[in-house]
Amino acid sequence: MVRQVVRTRAAEIGLSLVDQTKIVTAASELARNTLDYGRGGRVHVELLRNGSRSGIKLVFEDQGPGIKDIELAMTDGYTTGNGLGLGLSGSKRLVNEFDIQSRLGEGTRITIVRWNNA
Repeated sequence: MVRQVVRTRAAEIGLSLVDQTKIVTAASELARNTLDYGRGGRVHVELLRNGSRSGIKLVFEDQGPGIKDIELAMTDGYTTGNGLGLGLSGSKRLVNEFDIQSRLGEGTRITIVRWNNA
């Protein structure tokens, strides 16, 4: 469902197919992480305007266990599961802005933005 909503909203603001694919891929990975590691959560989708630029902002929030070492978690190849360890770092490379905040025992909040460069 997240993938569909993000693709629809990204198309509404005129993101290219390549940029749509990038934001949808990042959203899919972060949504999966929210479910798998954060034990569920929510995503907020917001369309942005900054002068002549438009963008899409996604905020993923959970109340899971949090991330003990964010720097380590952002390292390519690091995983606490069975994946390739490219989820967070890969998602960061697919967007223009990436912010992660996490507190042990309280949860994680990841904000990403993809701007329309057209």
